[in-house]
Amino acid sequence: MKPETCVLLLQLGTPDSPKVKDVRRYLFEFLNDPRVIDIPAILRAMLVNLIIVPFRAPKSAKIYEHLWTDKGSPILLYTQEITGLLQKELGGGFKVEFAMRYQNPSMEEVLGRIKKANYKKIIVVPLFPQYASATTGSAVEKAMRIISRWWVIPEVKFIGQFYDHPLFVEAFAERGRQYDINSYDHVIFSYHGLPERQVNKVYEDGKPCSDHDCEKIITEENKHCYKATCYATTRLLAAKLGIPESRYTVSFQSRLGKGWLEPFSDNVIIQKAKEGAKKLLVFSPAFVADCLETTVEIGYEYQQLFKEHGGEKVQLVESLNNHPKWIETLKSLVQQN
Repeated sequence: MKPETCVLLLQLGTPDSPKVKDVRRYLFEFLNDPRVIDIPAILRAMLVNLIIVPFRAPKSAKIYEHLWTDKGSPILLYTQEITGLLQKELGGGFKVEFAMRYQNPSMEEVLGRIKKANYKKIIVVPLFPQYASATTGSAVEKAMRIISRWWVIPEVKFIGQFYDHPLFVEAFAERGRQYDINSYDHVIFSYHGLPERQVNKVYEDGKPCSDHDCEKIITEENKHCYKATCYATTRLLAAKLGIPESRYTVSFQSRLGKGWLEPFSDNVIIQKAKEGAKKLLVFSPAFVADCLETTVEIGYEYQQLFKEHGGEKVQLVESLNNHPKWIETLKSLVQQN
């Protein structure tokens, strides 16, 4: 039976290798995206191409060397694996493909293949639990731009954020239950950072994110605010795992400068060490696959930082990767749409 529906999973991307030239190519495409660095085009081009990429690529390449496995990039390998697992779950009526927003397999290549197959329907699933213009927004915009050039456009469905999907929450909770949570002095829920100006753009009333109770509640006004949904994700996971509010902190990592969402994860790590904490458990629920930001930044760099200030162990909770509940989550998202 020829499948009538194609499911396209979209992940952020990865360099083709940890070599400087491949990392440079990846950073060039990623950081020149106007949804990632949302400043005037001329300033962005100068900043990225003359300053950030030339100086950052060699340093990033060394970090990617620590991340790389014998089989390649973890984020690519896990995305390949879940594509196959989801295909088995959905059966012959569906064809599951995946593409990277940046680098390979490219969206142009994969959507070109999908176009030739002439499916009745395409379901696009960006693999980002919380909406951000720099992730979900960018991936959806590029998919629409490519598909809009087709002469025949089939029915297309875009799946949005899924941070509150019960199976997604349960999948991350099961990862957390692998550890004796009560034996840790504190739990940190660390999310990828964003410039504050990007979350402020969500609001039509002209007021900043800080005026919308994003740390406490989801409303009609803040339901697409990345900060609000990060805090909401944390509340759902904390409730599922029985972690009281006094025992956890929400923070943001990977900042590139001033004016980014706070508190910063590295500062929280240092603060907890100075307060006498010896063991920290860290979740990173913005990532569905382990990558540089989880394995290296949290698992290695934050561990070193914690020890330097008197702590002993930073334990990273593994991301969803190929967890069966994660595959169930994806299957449910597809079937609902």
